[in-house]
Amino acid sequence: MSVQVIIADDHPMVRTALRGAIETGFPGALVVEAGSLADAEAAVAAGDPDLLLLDLSMPGMDGFAGLAALRARHPALPVMIVSAAAEAQHRRTAEHLGAAGYVAKSAPMEELATAIAAVLAGDVWFPDQSDGAPLAGLPDLTPQQQRVLALMSEGRLNKQIAHEMSVTEATVKAHVTAILRKLGVHSRTQAVIAARRALGLPEG
Repeated sequence: MSVQVIIADDHPMVRTALRGAIETGFPGALVVEAGSLADAEAAVAAGDPDLLLLDLSMPGMDGFAGLAALRARHPALPVMIVSAAAEAQHRRTAEHLGAAGYVAKSAPMEELATAIAAVLAGDVWFPDQSDGAPLAGLPDLTPQQQRVLALMSEGRLNKQIAHEMSVTEATVKAHVTAILRKLGVHSRTQAVIAARRALGLPEG
């Protein structure tokens, strides 16, 4: 059975380079291209992909909120981040939001092929992860709670989060309560600050 991979990036040249790496390393692979988060979602719904290569900065992503949304909707689909951002904090954030791997766009194509092979085999690919501390509390959050926290970090209200996630406000409130308990804080603001501090992001 051939491998099916979705490449989600808004730069055609990047998609072409990634497609070349995949088709060279995995002859016969079915490659589907998407230029936005919405296109990626449609491609996932239309097929049965084995892997999604995801850019963090394309339309609709809202940074890591897009990753959290994809993980919540498609928890069984391996997602590998291919990003221009090579900082260790970005890799750790992606890992704790459920990504299966993280490769910088500046990495050699051979590394990308190796990373893809590892993820397709059921492994994860997060090189050079020894330079940071674990994220206290965050790994205990479910994919849905991670998405709620990501939307909270953007300043969304419960009503807006409920609309975005197609759930009731009561469900969002339950998630928020669980997030506060797991992070050991007492307010939404404290939860956002704690998450940003743990992920090494600006607190403002």
